[in-house]
Amino acid sequence: MNTLLPRFIDARLLCLFLAIAGLSGPVAAEETVGPSPDTILVNGAIHTMEEDQPTASALAIRAGKIMALGATEDIIELKSPTTRVIDLKGRMVMPGLNDGHSHPTEGAIANLFSCKFEFTATAEDIARILTACVEKNPSAEWIVGGRWDSNFFENNDIPSPRKWLDQYSGNKAVYFSDDSGHNGWANTKALQLVGMTKDTKDPAGGKIIRDAKTGAPNGLLLEEAQTVMEKQLPDWTEDQYQAGVREMTRLANQFGITGIKDAISRDPILKAYHDVDKAGDLSIHVAAAISTPYGHREVPLDYDRLESLRDTFASDHVDTRFVKITNDGVPTASRTAAMLAPYRPHDHFPANYRGLIHVDEETLTRDVAELEKRGFTVKIHTAGDRSVQEALNAIEKAHKITGRSDLRHELAHAGYVAESDIPRFKELNVVADLSPYIWHPSPIIQSVLDAVGERGKHYWPIRDLLKAGAPVLAGSDWPAAVPSLNPWIGIEAMITRQDPYDKTAGALWPEQAITLEQTLRIFTIEGARALRIEETSGSLKVGKSADLVVLNQNLFRIKATDIAKTKVDMTFFEGKIVHQGVMEKNRPF
Repeated sequence: MNTLLPRFIDARLLCLFLAIAGLSGPVAAEETVGPSPDTILVNGAIHTMEEDQPTASALAIRAGKIMALGATEDIIELKSPTTRVIDLKGRMVMPGLNDGHSHPTEGAIANLFSCKFEFTATAEDIARILTACVEKNPSAEWIVGGRWDSNFFENNDIPSPRKWLDQYSGNKAVYFSDDSGHNGWANTKALQLVGMTKDTKDPAGGKIIRDAKTGAPNGLLLEEAQTVMEKQLPDWTEDQYQAGVREMTRLANQFGITGIKDAISRDPILKAYHDVDKAGDLSIHVAAAISTPYGHREVPLDYDRLESLRDTFASDHVDTRFVKITNDGVPTASRTAAMLAPYRPHDHFPANYRGLIHVDEETLTRDVAELEKRGFTVKIHTAGDRSVQEALNAIEKAHKITGRSDLRHELAHAGYVAESDIPRFKELNVVADLSPYIWHPSPIIQSVLDAVGERGKHYWPIRDLLKAGAPVLAGSDWPAAVPSLNPWIGIEAMITRQDPYDKTAGALWPEQAITLEQTLRIFTIEGARALRIEETSGSLKVGKSADLVVLNQNLFRIKATDIAKTKVDMTFFEGKIVHQGVMEKNRPF
């Protein structure tokens, strides 16, 4: 062993070792007997996301934390007979990824238990799948699932969506969500069971699309109208929620995700996270944004209830110091995102229509201020530029009331931002929570362009935001708009602004493309900050949690258009292997 103390050994650990051994005074390294690593990874291309030591070829793990980083020849000397040594054979290692905005348990439950079809499903596909779901569930009263394309009814001549579903639903109630998760499609029996008739008034924050001749609901429910329906759907069981948490954990680890923020954590989901974690089955850091009432609201939130949920369901790997507020809809064919300029004209909407604001600026200010006082980080859904502007106004006023701006509130889906509002993100310490998984030409983007018009092409100004010093976050929003949690799709799209699936040609505002280095930082350390775990995760550093991934290809040595093909050979969470690729199970290290 080298007689000089290697710089990669943490001095605090050495002092602890000496104290335990009862030693005092200077001791040569070869005379020191301390705890050995549990695992050593050698011969790799390790990218740490730490400026003072950006790369290494080896690292050591002990008790779930990174014990040492450095050259293979130095790290290997730390091993003992009980140390597991993994030869990386040149493969790339980086911190585990963080998905900063997702609905992962909802998505996993849908995979396991709902009547599911792809966004690209044709009318014939949906008819076939619905028929099969009805036959498979003879005793069920309801068939729920989705998700249909935002432009489905623009592209298909279906005068009465509810009657169309009636053809294939037998005697069952049917309800399907769209790809955005903001709009619904119901058959006649479903509308009857929830009491929606031609006399039912539109809710303040939504719209019931009606038959032109009779005024009866035609089956399409926008924004809060679909919430009225969903509140009366049968809920999943406690066992199904827990199954969803376990499945989402498996899926996330498979893609190299070790931290995730659930953007709308309803009460049963909060309980499922807590219970699965207590059972020792949660191999991921979860930031749970507690849900609040959806739709139009003019009264303050129940802050004491939010605090009670926070305190009841927090656990070792579940942080409940987050709240979600939805302030508008989506800028697709439904035209429910709140915009500064009018949408393109459409028969279902009045002239100069600019979308919906759910919570007025005064009420939103009151909410954010009170939540700041209680230590919550607030995620606000703001898909339109008017919604972004009013949310920034509310946060600015709240900061003045509370005197604090340290909590880094997030504006989710801030795809359209007025130029004058871009510098305000840095000024107010507000995070732009973006959705790069759909930063490319696709059916949902076409729906946005059809609704918004030419200015719709200038979507997600990430380069401008970064240039202005804005904090930036990336999330999948799965199961809305994207087919899976796969982060490598989003990483490629941030860099190319092209379709990683190679289904749609062209690029979406390519001038806003950013670099691989910027993208990886957003998915690692910036994601950790959003989850409030940056002191323990998000980068590879001595003393931090060993949350890391081993990749099948080096991202810095391939074309950007090949990033989406990336597979994760191994995922470590707190030093334990929680995912190992099929090819790796039979390959010796």
